[in-house]
Amino acid sequence: MTLTKTAAVTVALAQAPGLPTVFTTGYAARIGAAAGGHNHFYMTGSMGLALSLGTGIAMHSRRTTLVVDGDGSLLMNPVGLVMAGARPDLPLIHLVLDDGAYASTGGQRSPGDSVDLPGWARACGFSRVHTVGSEEALAAVLREELRNPPAPVFVQCRVTSDTTAPPPRVTDDLEGITARFSEFLAPQV
Repeated sequence: MTLTKTAAVTVALAQAPGLPTVFTTGYAARIGAAAGGHNHFYMTGSMGLALSLGTGIAMHSRRTTLVVDGDGSLLMNPVGLVMAGARPDLPLIHLVLDDGAYASTGGQRSPGDSVDLPGWARACGFSRVHTVGSEEALAAVLREELRNPPAPVFVQCRVTSDTTAPPPRVTDDLEGITARFSEFLAPQV
């Protein structure tokens, strides 16, 4: 396995440009912010809530929404899977960057190795579930899923830690992030 978090985020953003995209807190948000985008929302300081926010955005906007989550974040709050999986027509892609660690807090092992995350997604109602571990496989899954009718999609993406230092922390205040993202979501007139 040689797919890094940065490479996975880069592939996801290239395959899904312009989608409302919610990043979990930590390195995922930092990598997303470095890529930039008025369509990005960064969950600074809110571990475990990216999927819940993304579900709400997808439900109310009816726009396909990409949630870039981490295994540790999902393990902290798996109830988001229940909410998203209960909506069979939800236009949502839940991309879980699974490195088996809490990278942002020092790399402690997560209990993810003993949990079947794709199995959890299926049990919660996700009918389209994938596990990938390469840039090519991730790109192919996202391309294919974006062509299909709306449904909640779960993608476990096995990644390794980046070998370079992460981008700087997201320093935008939450009000600014919210205002920018709300403007992006506002209906076009």
